[in-house]
Amino acid sequence: MGRKAIGGYFELEVREGKEYHSEAIRLNTGRHALEYILTTRNYRKIYLPYYTCGVILELVHKLGIDVEFYSINEKFEPSFDFSTVLDNEVFLYTNYFGLCSKQAGDIAAQKYNVIIDNAQSFYSKPFKSTDTFYSARKFFGVPDGAYLYTDKKIEHDLEFEDSSERFKHLIQRTEKGAEAGYKAFKENDRSFKSTPIKMMSKISQKLLAGIDYDFVKERRRQNFGYLSKYLNRHNELKIDLGAGEVPLAYPFLTDQAGLREYLIEQKVFVPTYWPNVIQRTSVDSIEYKYSRFIIPLPIDQRYDIDELSSIKNLILHYL
Repeated sequence: MGRKAIGGYFELEVREGKEYHSEAIRLNTGRHALEYILTTRNYRKIYLPYYTCGVILELVHKLGIDVEFYSINEKFEPSFDFSTVLDNEVFLYTNYFGLCSKQAGDIAAQKYNVIIDNAQSFYSKPFKSTDTFYSARKFFGVPDGAYLYTDKKIEHDLEFEDSSERFKHLIQRTEKGAEAGYKAFKENDRSFKSTPIKMMSKISQKLLAGIDYDFVKERRRQNFGYLSKYLNRHNELKIDLGAGEVPLAYPFLTDQAGLREYLIEQKVFVPTYWPNVIQRTSVDSIEYKYSRFIIPLPIDQRYDIDELSSIKNLILHYL
């Protein structure tokens, strides 16, 4: 390797610090972290929740792994007999909205092959001897980035992800607003489908080492608490924020027709988790209900009480 350059123009300058998951394996995306687990463990079958992201289904089908689905109840607890899991099979549980740490802990305690999907729960600590992965892009403004805890190592060296061309949506949102960068955001997300497992890019690692994680944690918890105070009585989903939990969003469950579209019209951009679930579950199932009617309200570190008050007022006015 050649001598490091000194002087000249400045690079992107960020705060020096430490990554939250500094002991984990750094990879490019959450889906690749799951692929890393499935291939190194050589699993031939995976038990997935009906209520799950379509990206996971694409991945397991690509790998030729058999899939069997299980249901969850209203508390996001699985309806499943763990004694059916064989040595070459694995059970995956999603820590939904970062609010299911107790459920995840109970499942990790099972003496069977388990993967904990913490893509929606960045701050949750991994459980001992349990393969666990995280997605940085769901919590922070980085072009790529995922973390993986596992005692299995891939047999070949991995290249670093090159995200020098993946900043367009991040910059456009800053310069021109959310709508301007949305197309580039979707293109960036789609681009990962055709990439192999790689190490996290050096720029994402540097950005993630510069985040004030304590501030982000407290801001998210405070914002969640604010919406809980005003919306819990209208929320069909009975949720509590556990000690130390840092939520992805405030999941508001209502069958009030048109509320999601109304919020988007008012520039409160809320996603649907996940449209594919509606297409393959019965209308009377919990999974169908949750996918169609849960509105994940933003509570992240970019916003304070002014924005949260606006969201609250829009919803109470509509209801």
